[in-house]
Amino acid sequence: MLKGKLFCSIYKSPRRQEMYLYVERTKGLKDLPEALLERFGPPRHVTDMILDPARPLHRADVGQVMAKIREQGFYLQMPPPPDQDLYLAEGHPDRPRRA
Repeated sequence: MLKGKLFCSIYKSPRRQEMYLYVERTKGLKDLPEALLERFGPPRHVTDMILDPARPLHRADVGQVMAKIREQGFYLQMPPPPDQDLYLAEGHPDRPRRA
């Protein structure tokens, strides 16, 4: 039994780099809000893992991730803020267009 832990599946967005969606493995994607899926795009399965409060995640607080999954059925990990220099570099796909 996974007392105090949570078995989850992680999906990545095909529309935004480094955007990930965490859901409870047993529930999957079936109960997610339609608006979320429209914005996220067709989810691409990355991996399954057991979330454990004793094992930290790289870019998110594992306790918050687990709480959000239990409360709302998912946790959406947004991309980190862009590095200003990289963001403005010539050739970056998200660089603002000049009028």
